[in-house]
Amino acid sequence: MNPATVPTRLPIAITAGDPAGIGPEIVARLFRDHAEDMRGCFVVGDVDVLRRAAACLGTPLLPVAVLDSAAQACRDGPERALPPRCLPVLPVVKATAPVAWGVVSAEAGRQAAEAVVWAARAALRGEVAAVVTAPLHKEALSAAGVAFPGHTELLQAEAAAFLGRPVHQVPVRMMLANDELRTVLVSIHMSLRDALDAVTLDNVGQTLRIAHASLSRVLGRAPRLAVAGLNPHAGEGGLFGREEIDTIAPAVAAACAEGIDASGPYPPDTVFMRARASHGTPEGFDAVIAMYHDQGLIPVKYLGIEDGVNVTLGLPLVRTSPDHGTAFDLAGTGRADASSLLAAVRLARRLAG
Repeated sequence: MNPATVPTRLPIAITAGDPAGIGPEIVARLFRDHAEDMRGCFVVGDVDVLRRAAACLGTPLLPVAVLDSAAQACRDGPERALPPRCLPVLPVVKATAPVAWGVVSAEAGRQAAEAVVWAARAALRGEVAAVVTAPLHKEALSAAGVAFPGHTELLQAEAAAFLGRPVHQVPVRMMLANDELRTVLVSIHMSLRDALDAVTLDNVGQTLRIAHASLSRVLGRAPRLAVAGLNPHAGEGGLFGREEIDTIAPAVAAACAEGIDASGPYPPDTVFMRARASHGTPEGFDAVIAMYHDQGLIPVKYLGIEDGVNVTLGLPLVRTSPDHGTAFDLAGTGRADASSLLAAVRLARRLAG
């Protein structure tokens, strides 16, 4: 067989994130310090932004290679002609104005959003194996006129448009995971008051089904799902609220009737400790279903953001992200820790198969 016709593994696209934050420099750090892990990966962003990020790391200097196509990122691909240690950038985003480190701006939001949109569409077309997103800033997105509050909602909208469906017919959920704990959220980016209203029979049941289907593929078996209550002590038999009785317990029962291994609701102040303590054991929980954003994310982030990974469940593409934000106070210093992003790249590779 002609080597030029041998199929190559699809590359992984990494979006540069908000150019005012640490995203570009932690991406650059991975390509400089973890070259083997970054085989077959490339960055989606503005070339000058990535050059600035690489320079702020100091020595050894990391050269930037400008790609003509995503296929060039595949080390063994027929089109590849890149040095063994460089920062490969596909320049589908072009800066129209300078972006200062640590400053919210519409220009930064536009660049970050355009990179995500390009990567999502490439993944949906089957041109890349997975998308890893560096942090963006929600205020910058809003300033740029982006109609979505974050990555998850933006990716959901792109997937729905690609599939020709209304957004509500492409339900997604956020999962945050590290080596000790996984948690899947019923609701994501909304006010706490709205999140309480989102604890419905349909939403809790849908979360259980999405978590079951997604984790079954990851684990190769049916996952054991623990469901957190909403109220203190899981409502204490209705003394502190009836959501557990009227909504959460019926959703768990319905899921079990569908063959899903779910139990609860458990008191939310202890279920995460219980899941962590039993993680990896035959009788342990594989994930906790949390009723709202902070209930589920605080326990995982408390264990350390350096190893946490955000995974979007329910999308027709693989998407992971580091478990932290733009860290404007560190941007441009070259001191930002890239461990969580590295964990996100490694997990994306495993999920993409």
